[in-house]
Amino acid sequence: MSTVRTWFITGASRGLGALWAEAVLAHGDRVVATARDASVFGPLAERYGSRVLPLDLDVTDRSAVDAAVEEAERKFGGIDILVNNAGHILHGTVEEVGAEQARAQMDVNFFGALWTTRAVLPGMRERRSGRILQVSSIGGLVAYPALGIYQASKWALEAMSQSLAAEVEVYGIHVTLIEPIMFPTGLAEASPQSQPHPAYAHAREALFAGAAASGFTPGDPAATSAALLALADAPHPPLRVLFGTGGIDALRTEFAGRLAGLEEWDHISRLAQGSLDPTGK
Repeated sequence: MSTVRTWFITGASRGLGALWAEAVLAHGDRVVATARDASVFGPLAERYGSRVLPLDLDVTDRSAVDAAVEEAERKFGGIDILVNNAGHILHGTVEEVGAEQARAQMDVNFFGALWTTRAVLPGMRERRSGRILQVSSIGGLVAYPALGIYQASKWALEAMSQSLAAEVEVYGIHVTLIEPIMFPTGLAEASPQSQPHPAYAHAREALFAGAAASGFTPGDPAATSAALLALADAPHPPLRVLFGTGGIDALRTEFAGRLAGLEEWDHISRLAQGSLDPTGK
């Protein structure tokens, strides 16, 4: 595309975020690159000059998010594409995870994305255009043992984003949930772990066994950059898109199982309906 766009990317200091910031700049666009410590963007700023705006940002700080978006809009005139990439993966069963760990997981993965999304919406509505790319996960569509709190944060992101998409479509704003499957970025190794309890050894074993049996194979993190740019250029982007292969088969199994379970227990559903069912069924 010939038009130079402004991207606001959270969690741009490492992993997919760092790869995407580099690719977007190489493509000729501008990037507001955010991280808790923006000094890591020094080399990026040296290479791309004024097309990069490095900003310190803790996405859990709502006032800081608002200030960062305001600064980006002052410098570049508006944000065309928001990429909510900041996040971490909390490993642990529901009982093992500490209260502060659970809150931190939701603060970063869900509330961080909520605050940045809300901050860019007024400008996008005024211009009647914009893209919001939410980095979710295959774990935003299924739930595996020993990852419940992490996946809860992504399920919350999924629901919020689906509602948002319907709310802002009239303003020419597109919302897309990116669902990465398996990419070796070091995120899991750098993320917090709960204190393992021997009572849940079976759950951790089930997680690893399920991963081995899933058929998922690691994808090339660098290749996701081309996918991201193609998504940004799509005139009618999807609400959801998988990054990586093998997810379709896993989701067919997941959703077929959900529907089968609901149908099996439909007699309880009808019992709960009571005599107010106008069909008399």
